[in-house]
Amino acid sequence: MRRLTKLSAVAAVAALALAGCGGSDSKGGGGDKPAAGDDVCKTADGDGPKIGLAYDVGGRGDRSFNDSAYAGLEKAVGEFDATCIEGEATDGEAESAREDRLRNMAENGATAIVGVGFAYSESVNAVAPDFPEVNFAVIDGFDPDDQANENVAYLGFAEQEGSFLVGVAAAEKSKSGTIGFVGGVNNELIQKFEAGYTAGAKAAKPDIKVEVAYIQESDLKGFGDPAGGKAAAAGEFDKGADVVYHAAGGSGSGVFDAAVEAGEGNWAIGVDSDQYLTATAEQKPFILTSMLKRVDVATYDFAKSVDAGKPLTSFVTYDLKQDGVGYSTANKTAIDGLTTTIDDYKAKIIAGDIKVPTKP
Repeated sequence: MRRLTKLSAVAAVAALALAGCGGSDSKGGGGDKPAAGDDVCKTADGDGPKIGLAYDVGGRGDRSFNDSAYAGLEKAVGEFDATCIEGEATDGEAESAREDRLRNMAENGATAIVGVGFAYSESVNAVAPDFPEVNFAVIDGFDPDDQANENVAYLGFAEQEGSFLVGVAAAEKSKSGTIGFVGGVNNELIQKFEAGYTAGAKAAKPDIKVEVAYIQESDLKGFGDPAGGKAAAAGEFDKGADVVYHAAGGSGSGVFDAAVEAGEGNWAIGVDSDQYLTATAEQKPFILTSMLKRVDVATYDFAKSVDAGKPLTSFVTYDLKQDGVGYSTANKTAIDGLTTTIDDYKAKIIAGDIKVPTKP
């Protein structure tokens, strides 16, 4: 993620307690949270690093952002003989609650702590100096002041690059010449998804029309409002769009439902993880692809760096070249005919021949 200025970042954290577009009380795909028996932290007993994973709102079981972080944690525990601690966030919690969560992990022996989401930037900045031997990372994070912490890494993503690829897919799949984008909250981070998507669509088909809707302008409920997501997407389908991409966290399940109701020949595109794999049986045939934001890769890489004694610090961006973003191909019947074209654009972005915009 490109570094925000101090003023814009501080303002943004107040408007974006849900980082990326994950983290909501709604489960995009309708599944229940994993059972306690599925918790790797309850069974891990190795002598490697002890990893703390502090979730964004919605926690493990969100079928998206938080679950991706957990997947990286699981891999790290298995490969590095690690143990782990998890911490759940609550909707609307105070900054002090996040600080306490991080502090408790450090005091309980965690040597690597990952805050899943933008909202942990301020709390990590407050807690990290008190634990200089502990390594901290913030997914989608920023440094809120001018004094860098030597034990903190800010793990960001080139969301615009992955969104460009699914924009190409949408334009190539569209028969109506109109596609749509639904964002959860209208802020700088989600605008990166919109910008990349529109750029990719217009690269593939310059005359394509892109309808854009945000569920909320600033209220974080936009990331946890399936009904709002459905209404926004339905409005775009009604305007002639036949493919709609969401960057709206838990609200995305409503976008999928809108595609189902729009009927055959209409499509939805998921985000963060391969949402085809966690969608309902009714939704699956309508999910064209998903923009993959590899929070699992970032979480794993951070744990790997700590295990190796060379912890990541400062700003790290995961882009197409690093397999930090991408697109899914699980719905092979829908996507197979498009992959050659999409991959050609991917190669051009990696080579630097295409610079993807970060603002609409």
